[in-house]
Formats: sequence, structure tokens, C-alpha cells
Amino acid sequence: MRAVAFAAFALAACVSGEPEDAPGGADQTAADLPPVFIEEMTWTEVRAAIDAGATTVVLPTAGTEQNGPHMVTGKHRYIVEEASKRIARELGNALVAPTVTYVPEGDVDPPSGHMRYAGTVTLPNEYFMKLVEYAARSFRAHGFTDVVFIGDSGGNQRGMEAVATMLNEEWQGEGARVHFVGDYYSANGFRDWLMEQGETEETIGRHAGISDTSILLYVEARHVRQDQLAPGGGFEESGVSGDPTRASAEYGRVGMEMRVAAAVRQIRTLVGER
Repeated sequence: MRAVAFAAFALAACVSGEPEDAPGGADQTAADLPPVFIEEMTWTEVRAAIDAGATTVVLPTAGTEQNGPHMVTGKHRYIVEEASKRIARELGNALVAPTVTYVPEGDVDPPSGHMRYAGTVTLPNEYFMKLVEYAARSFRAHGFTDVVFIGDSGGNQRGMEAVATMLNEEWQGEGARVHFVGDYYSANGFRDWLMEQGETEETIGRHAGISDTSILLYVEARHVRQDQLAPGGGFEESGVSGDPTRASAEYGRVGMEMRVAAAVRQIRTLVGER
């Protein structure tokens, strides 16, 4: 009974909408909120949360890859974990699975894509797909009815979508579904918003430019090497596309909010179609 009471409290706190960055005098702060990360819960707490209605699980995937000389290789993980936490608390009935940090990043021999840069880790798509497939099967076995795939990097999108399609065909009529939430990554509106602020395709770039640098500055500024910021990374083959010197934590706050909002909208739509 105590475990069930804990889970009910956790769900109530999530639904309350209390801001995580509440000022010192507020009733709740981020430290006061119950955990949503499965890794931070005991198995009995997870079971109790599911029994109390937390039947959605968010599975974040994030490439471990080069991000130029100014950002750490774990950039995607730091961003997607913050986003997933916010998504789960916004939904009010969700937990967050351990992040998958090994995703397709190019060939090993000869190295291609991000694999041309030290520190990147790749996983062939078929193995990545098998990994997320069995994560989803595990969640279903324990009572989760809605499994949400969210990826913060490009190489993992196709595999997640394919696994969702495959499992939904297999599980049709069995009470569980997998939802590939691509809007988080590719239809969140952040790029268009940056253009409205006066940025250009060239300054925004396509990798390690304004967008991701800004969001990481907002989420975990210590992982951005300020003294290494330079247009195009500062040298040829730096791994940077765009001008990260124009990034800001304020841009990043907006980007994070837009990603979370896009994901929550799509999840609610997909779950509502069950």
C-alpha cells in the first residue's frame, strides 16, 4: 500500500504542473518532484507507478558523436534526457526509460559519417533496431501500454519508425502500441523560429551550429567549450556546420520548449488514436 501511495503521489505531482525551476519560496522545486526516470526508481516503485496509471514509457535515443571542438560527444544525451523528463511530467502518466546512446553513426571500416571523428560510437541499423525492439517488448511485458520512441539525432529516426511499424502490426488488438514521435526532432518549428529572429540557413547550419549549441547551453552549459566557439568550428573538417558563436541559452530555452511541445502534441494525438 505504501508503494501504491507513492505512485499516486508521483502522478498527482506530475499533473499539478508545478514548474521545475520554481523560485526558492515556491512549494515545489525540481528536487522535490518524484522521479520519472526508471533508473532512479526501485522495481517495486516502477510496478506501483504502472498499477497507478503510469502506463506510458518514453524511450530516448541519442547518438554519441562528434559535435565539433566546442561540444561534448554526449550532447544528444544531455538534451534528450532533459526533454524526456519534461515530456513525461507534462503527460502526467509516463516514465522515462534508460537512454540508448549507441545508434547508427556511419561505417567502421572504412570510417564514414561521424565515425571519421574520434569519440563517435556507431551501431549498425539492424542491431540498433533489435535493441529498441527488445526494449519495447520488455516494457510491454511489465504492463506499459504505450511505448514512445524519441530520438535526438538523425541516424536513429528511420530505425525507430520501422520498429514501431513492425511491433504495431504484431501487437494489433493486444492492447499495447509503439509510437514513433518524429515531430520532436524534425517538425518542432525551432529552425523556422530562428530564421524569424534574423538567423540564416548558413548561420544556423546543419550540425553543431546554433540550434544544438543553444539548447546545450541552456541545459548543461558546462559541456560547451566557450573558448572553442568559432564559425564553422574554426578550421576545415572541424565537424561543425553553422556559426555556434551566435548561440545563446535564451535561444536554447525556446528550442527546448518547442521540442517538448511538439512531442507532447504528437504523443497525445497518437495515444488518442489507439
